[in-house]
Amino acid sequence: MRAVAITRTGGPEVLAVVERDLPEPSRGEVRVRVHATAVNRADLLQRMGAYPAPPDAPPDIPGLEIAGEVAALGPGVERLAVGDRVFGLVGGGGYAEAVVAHERALARIPAGVAYEDAAAIPEAYITAYDAMVTQGALAGGQPVLVHAAGSGVGTAAVQLGRALGAFTIGTARTPDKLERARALGLHAGIVPTGDKPRFADQVRAAAPDGPAVVLELVGGAYLEEDLRCVQPLGRIVLVGLLAGARAELDLGLVLRKRVRLLGTVLRSRPLEEKIAVMRTFEAEVVPLLARGAIAPVVDAVLDLDRAGEAHARMASNAGFGKIILRC
Repeated sequence: MRAVAITRTGGPEVLAVVERDLPEPSRGEVRVRVHATAVNRADLLQRMGAYPAPPDAPPDIPGLEIAGEVAALGPGVERLAVGDRVFGLVGGGGYAEAVVAHERALARIPAGVAYEDAAAIPEAYITAYDAMVTQGALAGGQPVLVHAAGSGVGTAAVQLGRALGAFTIGTARTPDKLERARALGLHAGIVPTGDKPRFADQVRAAAPDGPAVVLELVGGAYLEEDLRCVQPLGRIVLVGLLAGARAELDLGLVLRKRVRLLGTVLRSRPLEEKIAVMRTFEAEVVPLLARGAIAPVVDAVLDLDRAGEAHARMASNAGFGKIILRC
């Protein structure tokens, strides 16, 4: 099979198409003929040597989410059959024409959803739903602050917020990204300005009580402003660190507001936790996709051999939504 491998640590130019043996499914696993995968920030970090693959994933083939067709069954498989159209999360190896995954870590793609669109769903929507709803306990009518609203997870969160009846406030680097996010359900948009980002006062102007939940995809100095604007008993769920891994916080304010700061990551979770997240996704999010209440936002679709170009585009922050690789 064809796959894209990281030949050495470095920039997008270190990605190369290679030939690899087809992986064989073990007990409870299926082999999926991958038709499309998506590019994530974790892939860029892995390429640069900053985010190694877990032990059960290929060390040099990135890719955390896939959409394709079940091609072979391992012993004990009960839920899926050869020919089923499926999508889901993998620990790595998604940049390839085939990958193995536990059958319970996959869901069936709704009828009428193309593989390229399906590949844009799992990482973004599972991350957004798990962070905002499962961990952040977002309820209908509550305000939620979504940073990087034009990113894959950001666009997913805005749509999920609309579907849940939340009042969604978003930040982005440029006004045009906020305008595009408004079409997805964003109620108020903010472009943080200055060397040290400021947005707390604008958030409070849009939602006087402050957000009940903050989906923090940027990190760094954003945490200080999150803490200033979040409502008492609010939840700040830290998902990304685009602006850095360090922040200066007023711990007295944390105490007075009784704020909860939660950190979350999907890739390193044990299999059973990933399966539990996937089952929630299948029960709560896939029906929204099936009836058109949410729809993936695709920035670009490129062939597998253009993976380096896809990484460069993601690093530029110029895109809106997910970048897809067609296998």
